[in-house]
Amino acid sequence: MAWGRKKGGARKEPLFGLPAALADLRLSPSDRIPGGGDDKPAKSKPKSSDKGGDSGSEKPRPSRGGSKRRSKSRGFGIGRLFYWTAVLGLWAGIAVIGVVVWVGAHLPPIQSLEIPKRPPTIQIVGIDGSVLAQRGEMAGANIALKDLPPYLPKAFIAIEDRRFYSHYGVDPVGILRAAVTNLLHRGVSQGGSTLTQQLAKNLFLTQERTMQRKLQEAELALWLERKHSKNEILELYLNRVYFGSGAYGVEAAAQRYFGKSAKSVTLPEAAMLAGLVKSPSRLAPNRNPEGAEQRAQVVLAAMADAKFITETQAKASIGQPSIAVKPAGAGTVNYVADWIGEVLDDLVGQIDQDIVVQTTIDPKLQNVAEAAIIDELAAKSVKFNVSQGALVAMTPDGAVRAMVGGRNYSESQYNRAVTAKRQPGSAFKPFVYLTAVEAGLTPDTIRTDAPLDIKGWKPENYTHEYFGSVTLTQALAMSLNTVAVRLGVEVGAKNVVRTAHRLGISSKLEPNVSIALGTSEVSVIELVGAYAPFANGGYAISPHVVTKIKTSSGKLLYDRPTDPPNQVIEPRYDSMMNSMMRETLISGTARKAEIPGWTAAGKTGTSQDYRDAWFIGYTAKLVTGVWLGNDDNSPTKKATGGGLPVEVWTRFMKAAHQGVPVAAIPNSQGSWGPANLMQISSQVTAPAAPAGPMQIQPPMQASQPPAPVPSGGSYYRPPPPTPARASAPPNPNARPEAAAGLDGWLADRLFR
Repeated sequence: MAWGRKKGGARKEPLFGLPAALADLRLSPSDRIPGGGDDKPAKSKPKSSDKGGDSGSEKPRPSRGGSKRRSKSRGFGIGRLFYWTAVLGLWAGIAVIGVVVWVGAHLPPIQSLEIPKRPPTIQIVGIDGSVLAQRGEMAGANIALKDLPPYLPKAFIAIEDRRFYSHYGVDPVGILRAAVTNLLHRGVSQGGSTLTQQLAKNLFLTQERTMQRKLQEAELALWLERKHSKNEILELYLNRVYFGSGAYGVEAAAQRYFGKSAKSVTLPEAAMLAGLVKSPSRLAPNRNPEGAEQRAQVVLAAMADAKFITETQAKASIGQPSIAVKPAGAGTVNYVADWIGEVLDDLVGQIDQDIVVQTTIDPKLQNVAEAAIIDELAAKSVKFNVSQGALVAMTPDGAVRAMVGGRNYSESQYNRAVTAKRQPGSAFKPFVYLTAVEAGLTPDTIRTDAPLDIKGWKPENYTHEYFGSVTLTQALAMSLNTVAVRLGVEVGAKNVVRTAHRLGISSKLEPNVSIALGTSEVSVIELVGAYAPFANGGYAISPHVVTKIKTSSGKLLYDRPTDPPNQVIEPRYDSMMNSMMRETLISGTARKAEIPGWTAAGKTGTSQDYRDAWFIGYTAKLVTGVWLGNDDNSPTKKATGGGLPVEVWTRFMKAAHQGVPVAAIPNSQGSWGPANLMQISSQVTAPAAPAGPMQIQPPMQASQPPAPVPSGGSYYRPPPPTPARASAPPNPNARPEAAAGLDGWLADRLFR
C-alpha cells in the first residue's frame, strides 16, 4: 500500500519530517528473522550440493549482532567489578588511615619508657638492716639481658610469644591461632598478644579490655619495633612486667618469691616466673604455691617443645622451685609498718618516690613478742575470755624495739598498741604517787587503808579487805585503792593530771577523784612511754620507731635528731618511785614477774569489771607494757594484771635480756632513805583529815555489806601487814608497822 495515494489519481502531497523518512521504508525477506513471522514451523528444505544449487538455497549465516552484545555485557561486568573494588579499597584505606590517626590522637604522651604512675614503694628495715615489711608496689633494679641466665628469657618466649624474633610487633599468625583456639574452646583460652604488645600495654596503657586499647596496643607495638631491637624490647619487657604481690620486673619478683637475685634463679624458678605473667594475682607462689607449680610445668613443657631445653631437663625440673618468703601479711610486724605509714607525712611530707625507712625494731625481739602474745592467748584465751592482746617494748630513751598490735594481723589490722585507748586501772597509780612524793611525802609515809565515802562513791580494794595504817610502798605494791584515792584528793586531781602529761601521757584526762584509779583512757604506747622516765633517770622521751629515711638511690630525706635532755622527775623522787615499784615485783601484785640477775620494777592494772588487764614493767634496758582484753570492751573472766600480762611480760623480758650485761636502774639505790630520817619520822603519824568533800568513814563492821568497786587495781592477796587487825592471824613475815613503835620501824629499815 502506498502512503498518501488517493483514489481517482488524486495529486500526491509532499511529506516532511518523520513521515518522509519512513515513506520509503520497506522490509525485505532477508530482513526478517527466520521463521519468526509464521505461526507454523518452517519446513526444512533439502540440502543442495554446491554444484547444482542456486544462490537462493544457501544456508543463512547467523547474525553477528547478538555475539557483540554478549561480549560487551561480559566486558561491562568485569569493568564494574574492578571499578567498585577500587572504590571500596580507596574508602577502606581512608577508613584505616582515619582509625590510625584517631587512635594515635588518643595515645598517651610518649616521652620516655616509664611505667604509669604507681604508689611509691616503702621498704621498712630493722635495726640490723633486714627487710621487715614493704608497702606499695615493688620495682626491682633493671638487669641487662646478658646478665640473666639464658633459660630465663627463653622461658618467657616459649610460653608467651614463640615467634617473637620473626614478627614485627603484631603477629597475624598468632592472632589467627588464638582465634581458632578460642573458637574451639568456646571462650577466651589463649591470647594473641606478642611480647611487644604486652610491653606497650605495661609501659603506656591501662589494663582495660576494649577495642580502642587493643588498637593502641598494636600501634605502639609497631612503633616500639621500629625504635628498638628485639633484645632491647625483651630486656624492657623483663624489667617491667608485673609478677604479682606488688613486684614489677624479674629482679623484684625473684627477690620477693625466692629471696635471691634474678641472676641466680634456677631453671625451675625461671619457669615459675614466666608462668606468673598469665595471671600474677591468682598464681603468685606465696599465695597459691600449687597453682604456680602447675603453671611452671606447662612452661617447662613449652620450652622443651620449642627445643630450648631437653625433655630430660624438663622432667628433672618439675617440683624443684622452693618458696623462701613467708606469705604476705602474716606477721605482726605489719602493725609496725602501718604505724610508720601514718607518721611518714609528718616526717618527710608527700612521698612521690621509692624510699627505704630505717627503724629501731629488733627483728628477734619482734618475733619473741609475737610468740609471747599468740601462745599465751592460744593457751588461756578461752579460760579467761580474753580475745586480744598488745605489747610495746622500748628502750628507756624511747626507741621502740618491738610492737604487737593484735594476735593476728591478717584477721584484724586494728592496732591495739597505738590506736586503741583503754582504762589503765591501777597502772595509772604511779603518777598519783609521784605527785605525792613531789608534794613532800616519801615511800615510808603512812596513810590509812580504810573505807571512805566521797559523795556516795565508795571505792574498795580488790579483796574488800582493809589493812589500816600502811606505808606508801605497801599501798602501791598491794595496789590499795583507798590509799590511792586519798592521795589523789590530798594532792589534787589536777596536779595528778599535770604529772601524767608531763611524763608523756597525751590523751585527755578527766581531773576527777576517780583519776587515781585510772578511769581515763590511754593507749599502750603512751603509757609505756610515760613509764620510761622512771627507767632513765627522770628524763622525758618521745616514743619513736623511725631513725632515717632515704630514697632508693641513697639520698637522705630524714635523720632523727637527738632529743634535748628534759628532766621531768628529780633524781631523788625518781629514786623513791623506783624503790616503791620494785617492791611490786618482790612482794606485791606482780610477784610472778622476774628476770634473773636484773633489777626490775613496774605496776599492774585491772580496770572495772576486769575489762582490761595491764602490766608495765622496766629494767635499765627495756620498758615493756602488756595489755589484754576484748575489742568490744566486754568483761573477761577475772583476768587481772598480775596474771596473764605478767606471764607474757616475763616470757618476753627473759628472752630480751638473755646475754645482755646486767645494769642497774638509775636512781634505784634508795639514797633518799637515811638522809631523810627526821622527815620520815615526823610523818609516821595518823593522817590528817583531808580537806574537801571526802568524808572518812569509820571502819566497816563485819555485818556491813561491801560497797561496789567502780575501778580497782588487781593484785594477789598479800599477808595482812598489820597484826592489829582482829580477824587476821599473826604473820611472822609481815612488815613491822608504825604501831609497833618508831624504834622497830627504824630497825627494820636500817638493818634488814
